[in-house]
Amino acid sequence: MSAERTAVRVGRRTLALSNLDKVLYPRDGYTKRDVIAYYRTVAPYIVPHLRQRPLTLQRYPDGIDAGSFFEKHVPKGAPEWIERVTLASPEGAHARTTYLLCNDVAALAYLANLAALVLHVWTSRIERIDEPDVLFFDLDPGERCTIGTLARAALAMREVLASIALDALVKTSGGTGLHVVVPLAPGHGYDRAKLFAEAVAKRLAADDPKRMTIERSLSKRDPHAVYLDYLQVGRGKTMVAPYSLRARDGAPVSTPLDWSEVEAYARKRAGLPADVFAAHDLRRTTARLERDGDRWSGRAWKRQRLDHAI
Repeated sequence: MSAERTAVRVGRRTLALSNLDKVLYPRDGYTKRDVIAYYRTVAPYIVPHLRQRPLTLQRYPDGIDAGSFFEKHVPKGAPEWIERVTLASPEGAHARTTYLLCNDVAALAYLANLAALVLHVWTSRIERIDEPDVLFFDLDPGERCTIGTLARAALAMREVLASIALDALVKTSGGTGLHVVVPLAPGHGYDRAKLFAEAVAKRLAADDPKRMTIERSLSKRDPHAVYLDYLQVGRGKTMVAPYSLRARDGAPVSTPLDWSEVEAYARKRAGLPADVFAAHDLRRTTARLERDGDRWSGRAWKRQRLDHAI
């Protein structure tokens, strides 16, 4: 049986959207139509973060309960107008991968129609593919870690970075954690950026071992602590894009925050992180953007050099 299709004009393109009433978030009732509408609404905010970055899709064609698959190569049948780039694959010296680029609202709507709920981006753009313009740390709370402990760990990282004249940004992961992000000026290679990220994480874990850890083995970690994951810094490694949906009940969004929000969380002593961060969902994020705009726009996105910090 062929999929029911609806022709919709998006930007300068006409897209054939399919199965718009298919439910992708069963507990919440959100359909593919809702997902496409969300991504079209937030396009002015998310596309600048996606533009010219190789993209890995995490697709849920039958909804979040039915499993997913990752797709690095341009999907079969993708329209010719979708921009793409072919790069040497990190998995092998001779392997090459043709990645999709999402540079406008039509491309974003096309991805949403594929049920690509989660958008993972490289931390470099194709014009300087070996020079990351984003350095990020994934702060992953243990299963018994409170929102207060997680927030205080993020603030401690901000303080360490500020002590070496680096301004950090913060966003929810869209799950239970936080991402601390430093925008970078051109000229940093991945190896140098990773060495710096490792040094910051090791210092924080050494200064406060009860609250923070760099122990990779889940079974060896303190479940009350925050894991400081710096290992996603590297060529071909990805970050969940700001304003990307996540495949969890409630349709949470990886949402840029103001540090004052994290400071408020730091005063809380109880409650799991998910209890707070799940509130940054599809509908609330849209309303938040309409009310307050993008907390990472304009002068907030300060591109910085690591030379003096190193």
